[in-house]
Amino acid sequence: MRINKNQEFTAEQFRDFVVRGMQEKKAQDIVVMDLRNVKNAICDYFVICSGNSDTQIDAISTSIEEEVYKASKQDPWHKEGKLNREWILLDYVDVVAHVFKKDRRAFYDLEQLWGDAEIHVIEDNALVTVS
Repeated sequence: MRINKNQEFTAEQFRDFVVRGMQEKKAQDIVVMDLRNVKNAICDYFVICSGNSDTQIDAISTSIEEEVYKASKQDPWHKEGKLNREWILLDYVDVVAHVFKKDRRAFYDLEQLWGDAEIHVIEDNALVTVS
């Protein structure tokens, strides 16, 4: 299991930072998947959203990185997809952000794949209150 280097912040706080970063750039269909009670889960939370274009996908992922760094001084442990901009993954150890172009999200359907997770839909203008 991976260890989060920064014990000052909880997984829930990182989750909230990620959601705020998504909301900042008008991400659509934001969903928080609570994986804490899912056997063999790789993290505590997936935070998933969609964007309409390559440019928006890139802007959302950049906003997430900026929001998390501003709040915690943490960069992603790992990131993928910045070049193709169809599915960008930002891994913060306990929280993994997935920024999809709409058609890619439907194709991979993580919500169905991780169907045992507790799923919370974040309303467009709602403050993060997932716990």
